[in-house]
Amino acid sequence: MRADRLLSILLLLQNYGKMTSRELAEKLEVSERTIFRDMEALSAASIPVYAERGAGGGWVLSEGYKTNLTGMKTEEILSLLLSNPSKQLDDLGIKVDFEAVFQKLLAASPKSIKKDAEMVRQRMLIDGASWHQSDESFEHLRTVQEAVWEERKLYMQYRREEVIVERVVHPLGIVAKRNVWYLVAESDGDMRTYRISRLMNARMLEESFERPVDFDLERYWEQSMDRFKKNLPRYPARLRINEKLRTRIGKERYTKIMRSHETKEGCEWTELDIEFETLESACEIILSYGPLVEVLAPEELRAKVVSQVKAIASIYTNTL
Repeated sequence: MRADRLLSILLLLQNYGKMTSRELAEKLEVSERTIFRDMEALSAASIPVYAERGAGGGWVLSEGYKTNLTGMKTEEILSLLLSNPSKQLDDLGIKVDFEAVFQKLLAASPKSIKKDAEMVRQRMLIDGASWHQSDESFEHLRTVQEAVWEERKLYMQYRREEVIVERVVHPLGIVAKRNVWYLVAESDGDMRTYRISRLMNARMLEESFERPVDFDLERYWEQSMDRFKKNLPRYPARLRINEKLRTRIGKERYTKIMRSHETKEGCEWTELDIEFETLESACEIILSYGPLVEVLAPEELRAKVVSQVKAIASIYTNTL
């Protein structure tokens, strides 16, 4: 375990140049005291690692030093195979490059690893796409990607509902959620998220920008998703449903069962306090279950469902 960790430290410093004890400890899931002991062990093994003091300091390897200890475990290579997000790699135009480097890595691996990799290919597939495929266009994804890599300002025209707005932003990262791409950028001092399919125009500018030193894309995205979920509209209601729907209705998108009321033993019906997103979405979901659900409250929702049922009935009555 320690030998693996020491090798990981070497590769991290070789790849990132400089890292603090805290950063290394978080990456390797150990304490900072353990990192200090590991650094002493590396120094004792004549590895040229040293600490830079003061603000902006950290652990670094002597300039020009590189380790060739890059052997990978079977599990590590197979994890690369399983995490291949083919749709996203294709969007970025690097799917062929990923496949090429993976094949090179596999070619340099022992026969046992090659056999395991082929077995995984034939027995396991991770499809990150949803059932309802999006027809979104990512015409400007390559331009956005290049601006992120080059740390250059990005001019863009962005469709916000029916309005086209112009922005010059500092592009910090791109995120793929299922088959939808987002740009995370700094705009007028604030962090913003833009749906790339809504870009009407995008152009990388010559002017560069200074990337915030404390910005972490993964942390920002997690916090952004938490805020999004907390700010979703909520529409509470009470329903009387058939027992066979209890599990199914709880799995509806943006629907949450808040409380289930006790019912008599053997009764096929139960009452639920439930939160929908809006009045409209609540009505659509309830209508999809037909006679297996009844709205008890609020009266506004009950009236809307009744109105829709009457409208549907009138259509079919007129055709008879």
